[in-house]
Amino acid sequence: MRVHFISIGGSVMHQLAIALHRKGYQVTGTDDEIFEPSRTNLLNEGILPKSFGWQPELITKDLDAVILGMHARNDNPELQKAVELGLKIYSFPEYIYHESQQKKRIVVGGSHGKTTTTSMIMHVLRTLQFDFDYLVGAKLQGFDQSVNITNAPVIVCEGDEYPASAIEKKPKFHFLFPHIAILTGIAWDHINVFPTLDFYLDQFRIFITKIEPGGLLIYNSSDAVLDQLVKECHRADLRYQPYAVPEHAIENGQTVVTIDGFSTSLKVFGNHNLMNLLAAYYACKEIGVTASDFVKAIADFTGASKRLELLASNETINVYRDFAHAPSKVKATIEALKQQYPNRKLIGILELHTFSSLNEQFMSEYHGALSKADTAIVFYSKHALEIKRLPDLPVEKIKEGFSQPGLLVMNDKKILEEWLEKTDFFNSNIVLMSSGNYDGLDMLTFAERVTH
Repeated sequence: MRVHFISIGGSVMHQLAIALHRKGYQVTGTDDEIFEPSRTNLLNEGILPKSFGWQPELITKDLDAVILGMHARNDNPELQKAVELGLKIYSFPEYIYHESQQKKRIVVGGSHGKTTTTSMIMHVLRTLQFDFDYLVGAKLQGFDQSVNITNAPVIVCEGDEYPASAIEKKPKFHFLFPHIAILTGIAWDHINVFPTLDFYLDQFRIFITKIEPGGLLIYNSSDAVLDQLVKECHRADLRYQPYAVPEHAIENGQTVVTIDGFSTSLKVFGNHNLMNLLAAYYACKEIGVTASDFVKAIADFTGASKRLELLASNETINVYRDFAHAPSKVKATIEALKQQYPNRKLIGILELHTFSSLNEQFMSEYHGALSKADTAIVFYSKHALEIKRLPDLPVEKIKEGFSQPGLLVMNDKKILEEWLEKTDFFNSNIVLMSSGNYDGLDMLTFAERVTH
């Protein structure tokens, strides 16, 4: 097979290129710029482009597939030539399906918890020595890739609702056609892509129609919006497995979960993680994993990168970072920490960094999201607004949206830095919630400093 990647340097694109190269395919690719770690990863595999820029001369009739990344635009000269030659052009998820038509496909969708649920399934299957392929949106301990394509009989995919490519605007998870589907919950986000809630809900309605006949839909029935949507979209040819928070107890700051009579202590915590875990169990059960084996395997799961990740700690202080930025994710993270450590002060520092979170019209969605935090800070930078070409975001609108007494709002990193320097964090949990970097503040050094 000869496969060419247009925009090979993407975080997931380059991983697929490496996976196919290891499978024995002839892989070429181009990009106008490639950053680390993609550059070194491609270099080590011997498939780093010799020069940057688009090279339409590489698009030839003997290519079996052209895979188009999100970074490439409609006027890309390589794409235009591929169209002229009538070559098969795939978005990333379309090609994953192309490679997986003979596999049993497990696809995890939902507004939140996708990466963690997918990671849990992968962790259990690897621990139990199952042969499987995967696609996941984060670096996981024990896996050197975030994409793997071999001849395995099963593939586990994180399926997100973002558009598939520049020419294919439909969401990625519409192209994966699962036999086992998971929906973790629905909370409207990405308003630049999905301008209304109903349009966003439509993407999940369509996803349900894409499940293979006779398939299994595992869904979070405690999510009222999702529960109603599943009832609306009922299919007689599917099986349904609702789930909610499983039986558990918190003992001395550690969570013990019980599934089908088998119990274990966990290294992760919070109701959202417990629900993710139960969804993962039902998916694994469908392919032959027993409750006993699942519980043993999940006990040492430490979580996906930047998902309630413990950065530093001592006897009285824990510092976590979390990718949480959407309202539902922020609320789940804050509630998990307060439930796990009820006697510690909880300090939540949220950076508004995405298009939705920096939009004045979206602020009301954050109502109560930080309410369980003892001290709540919302930070945003003027630089982020400029990059996204958004108008100024008034502090008053943020306070009005969050509707939280005592909320601190900062838009200057020096002010945040000064606050961090002078605050006493004794007997506290600090959680840094962001998909950005606090305008360049070194939070890793801060975490180390306050715990030593």
